[in-house]
Amino acid sequence: MLEPLNQSNIDATASSPAVSPLTKIFASALYTGFSPVASGTAGSLIGLLIYFLPSFEKTFVILPLSFIVLVLGAFAAKKMETAYGPDPRQVTIDEVLGMWISLLFLQKTIMIAVLTFIIFRIMDIIKPWPARFFDKRSGGWSIMLDDVVAGIYTNLLLQICLFFFT
Repeated sequence: MLEPLNQSNIDATASSPAVSPLTKIFASALYTGFSPVASGTAGSLIGLLIYFLPSFEKTFVILPLSFIVLVLGAFAAKKMETAYGPDPRQVTIDEVLGMWISLLFLQKTIMIAVLTFIIFRIMDIIKPWPARFFDKRSGGWSIMLDDVVAGIYTNLLLQICLFFFT
């Protein structure tokens, strides 16, 4: 439902800093951040789909791209934060990066990918320390780092399980 146009709506819109379309596309992981429900899950799914591009799992591909996304994501997330408020749901590039970190050095199979997706979403929701520390801070780096930590925990948990159960 649309809000009626009044002076407070106009003032809020006029004072919000503009975010370039390119920044929105990147920070929201192809606009998944604007999903009306479960934007973090939608962003994680985009990360998983990108992972399934041929050769993406190779260390010499995924590691440099993860570093680039971390740095650019921190700057893009900060810009989005100034427009949408603290840790905006519209920023989902952090979920993409978290998924990639979760999948590092794992065998590229559908079963492992689905399991990784589920565990990462759980870790991203419960935010074990220090993810919660970063989640409670503002700024682009904090937005990115809480998902990096969730991805590291997911990856370690899966590495341990696969070591003992395969």
